[in-house]
Amino acid sequence: MQTPVNTFKQALRERRPQIGLWMGLASDYTAEICALAGFDWLVVDGEHAPNDLGTILAQLKTLAAYPASHAVARVPFGDTALIKQYLDLGAQNILVPMVDTAEQAAQLVRAMRYPQDDGQGGVRGMAGARASRWGHYADYFKRANEEVCLIVQVESLEALKNLDAIAATPGVDGVFIGPADLSASMGHVGNAAHPDVQAAIENGIARILKAGKAPGILTPDETLAKHYLSLGAVFVAVGLDTQILMRQTTALAARFKAEVSAIAPTKGATY
Repeated sequence: MQTPVNTFKQALRERRPQIGLWMGLASDYTAEICALAGFDWLVVDGEHAPNDLGTILAQLKTLAAYPASHAVARVPFGDTALIKQYLDLGAQNILVPMVDTAEQAAQLVRAMRYPQDDGQGGVRGMAGARASRWGHYADYFKRANEEVCLIVQVESLEALKNLDAIAATPGVDGVFIGPADLSASMGHVGNAAHPDVQAAIENGIARILKAGKAPGILTPDETLAKHYLSLGAVFVAVGLDTQILMRQTTALAARFKAEVSAIAPTKGATY
């Protein structure tokens, strides 16, 4: 058995648009439903969803049956030991929030990579774990550095100031702009559509592309998603499973309750 080629990483490198979905339900059951929908990538969210290593593992195992829908695992924060655990579970694509400097980005690259004979590797600890299928991928320790994919999130004014250096960091494969936290950092809490925020996002996409890296973003707004794709954003998440469930169930209940109220008998009426 050979270490699988990371085709999501290849797609980012080749600038092939990848349409994704954010998963926050922390369930391998719903993850399978999302995988069957046909998205190119699915975020398994360890930052804002109630996930632990066990639920992350369960979702990775489920998504492995659907190789066309690539799992992107978001760690809660950029901790070297935690990144090692996510990688050992079998995650190939790691998304790290709140990266504000190139120094942070460089440390994350080291956390993603094993040491190598040429001294150019990282600090990832060696272990026989699920990532190597417990040694069945005989070439894993030599090939893993080529196949893991690091995506860093820029979502603050500090990160925007340092964006060129962050994006230029060797070993960073993609740069994801976080609209919600960015808008809050800019003084527009809850209003990612503010013109200043949108201008910063558009400028950010251009700067990431100039650095030769793949820009990514999340927006459930269809018009904005298409706009970002037209600007060159490569990996765009176009919805959230929690939001889809909330909106659809709320709308369904409201529609039928309104219809029932409309046809309900008038109080005191007799039949």
